[in-house]
Amino acid sequence: MNKRWAVGLIVLAQWMGTSLWFSPNSAADDLMSTLQIGNTQFAWLLAATQLGFISGTLWLAYSGWADKYSSSRMFALSCVAGALANAIFSSPWSGYESGLVIRFAVGLSLAGIYPLGMKMIVGWVGNKSGAALGLLVGMLTLGTALPHGVKALGATLPWQSVMQVSSVLAVLGAGLVYFLGDGPYLKKAVVSGRALGEAFSVFKIADFRASAFGYFGHMWELYAFWAVLPWLAAQWLSDARLVYPNLGLSVAALSFGAIAIGFLGCVLGGRLSLKFDSVHIAAGALLASGLMCLLYPLLGPDWLILRLAVLLAWGFFVVADSPQFSAVAARSCPAQLVGGALALQNSIGFLITIVSLTLLLSMIERVGSQALWLLLPGPVLGLLGLWPLLKKTRLTVAGGG
Repeated sequence: MNKRWAVGLIVLAQWMGTSLWFSPNSAADDLMSTLQIGNTQFAWLLAATQLGFISGTLWLAYSGWADKYSSSRMFALSCVAGALANAIFSSPWSGYESGLVIRFAVGLSLAGIYPLGMKMIVGWVGNKSGAALGLLVGMLTLGTALPHGVKALGATLPWQSVMQVSSVLAVLGAGLVYFLGDGPYLKKAVVSGRALGEAFSVFKIADFRASAFGYFGHMWELYAFWAVLPWLAAQWLSDARLVYPNLGLSVAALSFGAIAIGFLGCVLGGRLSLKFDSVHIAAGALLASGLMCLLYPLLGPDWLILRLAVLLAWGFFVVADSPQFSAVAARSCPAQLVGGALALQNSIGFLITIVSLTLLLSMIERVGSQALWLLLPGPVLGLLGLWPLLKKTRLTVAGGG
C-alpha cells in the first residue's frame, strides 16, 4: 500500500479509537445527573481510565507483546474490546461502582491503541516519522478539545448516545487497520515475555534516555495545563467583561480554542521536522511553553490582549513537542523494541500527569494563577534531560550536511 494512504488510515483509526478516551467529558453534566454523582466522583471515572491506560502500557512493555505481535491486529482488537466496554458502561444496568471498573477496562484497551498507533506510523514511515506523528498527535489533541467544543455549541445529546457513538467509531477504526499490516520498517521481536528489568533496559540507550526525560518533563506540564484551562478561561473572561461587557465568548469556547490550537502546533512541528532534526523541534517547543508558563502569572488584569495571546501560544507549544519526542524515542532504540519502548514511555509519562494534575488542581483556587509555576519544573528538567542529545545533534537543515 502507498505510504501516504497507510498513514492516513492509521491517523483516522487512531482518532476513532481514542474517542473512547474523551467520550465521558463530552456529556459530563448529563452523566453526573443520571448516576447521581458529583465532580469528585466524576474525576475518579476519568482517573480510572488513566490508571487502566498506565497499567496496560506497562504490561505491553513488560510482556513484549507490543513488539511480538502484529501492531495492526492488536490495535484493531483493542478498539473492539474498548468499544464493547464503553457500550456496557452506557447500558441501563451499569452504575457508578461498576463504571469505575469498566472505565479501567477502557483504559486498558487504549493502551493497545495509542502507543501501537505510533508504532504503526514508524513502521510505515521509518526514522523520519516526526511529520506523520505530528498529524497523529494533533488529531488526539483535537479529540481532547472536542468536549469543550461540544459544550460551547450547546449540544445536549444524552450521555448514553455519546458513549455509543464513540463505540461505533472505535469499531470502524478497527476495520480500517486490521488488514493494513505493520509496514516495512519494523521487525517483530522474538520474545516469550521478559523480566521487568529487561523492559526498562531501553533506558541504557543514551539517546532514548535523553529523549524520554525530555518527554517526562513535557508530560508534567501538558495535562495539568489542559485540566486548569477552564479555570484560566473563566478568570480571563471575568476580567475581560469589565472592559467588554457584551463579549460573546464562553469558558467552553475559549478552552476549546486554547487546546485545539495545539493541533496546529503538532502539524507545524511535524512539517519543520522534515527540514530540522526532531530533537531541536521538541526542545524549541518545550522552551517556548516553559516561557509561557513563566510569563502568564506575571500578567495582571490590565494585560487582557497579551494574556489571551500568551494563553493561546501556550496551548500551541505545550503539545507540539510530544510527537517529536516519540519520533526521537522510536529511532533511538532497536527496531524490534520500538513498541515496548513507546508503551513504557507512555506509561511513565501518564503516571507523572496524575501527580502534577492533582497538585495543580489542589492549589489553583487557593493561590491563583501563580500556582501555574508548579508546572515550570517540567520544561526545565525536561530540557536538562534532553541536553546531552541536543549537544550531540547539530542544528542543520535536512540534506544540508
